[in-house]
Amino acid sequence: MNDNEYMRRVRLMEDRLYRIAQAMLWREADSVDAVQEAVFRGWLKKDSLSDDDRLEPWLVRILVNECRDALRRRKREPAELVEAITEDDRLCEDLQLRLAMKQLPEKYRLPLVLHHMEGYRVSEVAQMLRLPGKLVASRLHQARKALRSLLDGGDEV
Repeated sequence: MNDNEYMRRVRLMEDRLYRIAQAMLWREADSVDAVQEAVFRGWLKKDSLSDDDRLEPWLVRILVNECRDALRRRKREPAELVEAITEDDRLCEDLQLRLAMKQLPEKYRLPLVLHHMEGYRVSEVAQMLRLPGKLVASRLHQARKALRSLLDGGDEV
């Protein structure tokens, strides 16, 4: 894949990449940085991609790893929760839903975002996260159950 084709396809998935980063990092600046870094790393390694049709899941996987690295670097504090959710947050319209999602551990939140908000099939999410499909399906079930409990006023996670 040449540089122009790579950038054309990245531009088509730019919003999706940003929403995924936002779901993991919650801060706009961190999300933008993670997307830029993932796109750059993908560009550097684009020639190692054997099937050009696999670009999107491959790049999402790079982004997820970049977001995890960013989280490790920053060691978030609980007090950052409300500060991290801004008015221009594109992930969710409802503040309660955003707060509830933030309380979910990443292992539940990330499959939920990829499948329900970004529309990836369970098999695609499994490939992106390098997990068995049944485990992804189980985590989706647990995530929905925990989210429902949190939204109903419970504190289950």
